[in-house]
Amino acid sequence: MPKDASLSLVDTRGVCVSFSPVPSQFRCVVSLLLKNGRVVTAERDEILDIYVEKETIASMGRSLSFGADRVIDASGYLVIPGGIDPHTHLDAPVGGTFSSDDFESGTRAAAFGGTTTIIDFATQSRGASLTATLDLWMKKAERSTIDYALHMIVVDLPPSRTDELDAMVRAGVTSFKLFMAYPKTLMSDDATIARILARSRDLGALVCIHAEEGAVIEGLIGHALAAGHTGPLYHALTRPPETEAAATRRVLQLAEAAGAPVYIVHVTCEEALWEVIAAASRGVHVTAETCPQYLLLTVDQLAAPDGAKFVLTPPLRKATNHEPLWTALARNDLQIVATDHCPFFYRKQKLADTTDFTRIPNGGPGIEHRLQLTWHYGVQERRIPLQRWVDMVSAAPARVFGLYPRKGTLQPGSDADIVIWNPARRRTITAATHHMNVDYSLYEGMEVSGNADTVISRGEIIVENGRWAGTPGRGRFLKRQGIPAA
Repeated sequence: MPKDASLSLVDTRGVCVSFSPVPSQFRCVVSLLLKNGRVVTAERDEILDIYVEKETIASMGRSLSFGADRVIDASGYLVIPGGIDPHTHLDAPVGGTFSSDDFESGTRAAAFGGTTTIIDFATQSRGASLTATLDLWMKKAERSTIDYALHMIVVDLPPSRTDELDAMVRAGVTSFKLFMAYPKTLMSDDATIARILARSRDLGALVCIHAEEGAVIEGLIGHALAAGHTGPLYHALTRPPETEAAATRRVLQLAEAAGAPVYIVHVTCEEALWEVIAAASRGVHVTAETCPQYLLLTVDQLAAPDGAKFVLTPPLRKATNHEPLWTALARNDLQIVATDHCPFFYRKQKLADTTDFTRIPNGGPGIEHRLQLTWHYGVQERRIPLQRWVDMVSAAPARVFGLYPRKGTLQPGSDADIVIWNPARRRTITAATHHMNVDYSLYEGMEVSGNADTVISRGEIIVENGRWAGTPGRGRFLKRQGIPAA
């Protein structure tokens, strides 16, 4: 852990050891000086000091000598911008229940993992206005412990109400999510997608797309159930990679025709990846994300006795997809790693109705482990360069979603969202010790190196050496900027 004379000592092995809880007077300091850390952003990698006044970075340089309320020696550690997770579902309605993490528990878990900003999804109900939906999610988010922004999931927007998008942009919600899956509940038809792409283009907003062929999948589900195939594995078998690739290709053609930027969420497979790469090569303004579960887990886990834990949408794929996705991240063909965090208790929610796989709430936990998993399996295993790692977990989400340079970097004037990262600290991921409000882990038993030792949000130390010092409600809503029309 970073050395601080007021809180720690050096034992006989030369290891800095904490000997007391985080004193309350250090939880929210007026000024903070980080010394001698290896500062890594998407733009730089060098040994620097960082001086923080109140909530922002005031100065960076070598051998800074400001008189600060607290000085932390970060020698031997990485100092990186706080992580930004642009895809979370907290307190979200899914299949007749709600995700088990609310904005308090979910953001606390995110912070323990080094994430200091999330972008969650406000979900419109049919018949509700977008303004009413935003108001509801702002109420849900009042107990957030870290800063947050919102996307708007649009499910009911006839042409006569298209102007509601304008009101969202004025409110700082500059991205809209549309589904090509889930007929009769969430799915938008092509005409609606094209109309919202065009209006978003003019507003400087970004359309995010869940790309799966909903009608085809519904047919496959019907055939599977008629044949008596009800287990969790058939959740994946009825949503094959081809349905993701076909929907990805189609929406990219719609975006190309509209001259509009588009963001593809949770790319899972090589087939869909190639559609993204091909569109980008012909000039389509496309960015895309994947998630740790699609980099590390496989469809085989759905065939296990506890396969319901792994029912996610889109589903897990064959292991042959892992390396193409890692390579795409390294090459910036995929720009971002998000989590799609949407947890449910195993027995109480995932197994509440065991009739068939369509009754299992879709989603899984992961908000806490994004940086650990991508550090260990990406940087440590030499799949991802160090600065590219910082880019894909922090800087790229800030740039794509209108938060940069307030978030996503370390420079004077930026918010003091800072993580002191211990690259050598090892831990075993397990539900017994994680901070998410859910009774299982997708990554149970995985041993990883690399962990956030100290997490600073707007100049306030909220996590230190495994201890929580944040408070519910300290997180702020971030009104986001739009992006230039393509």
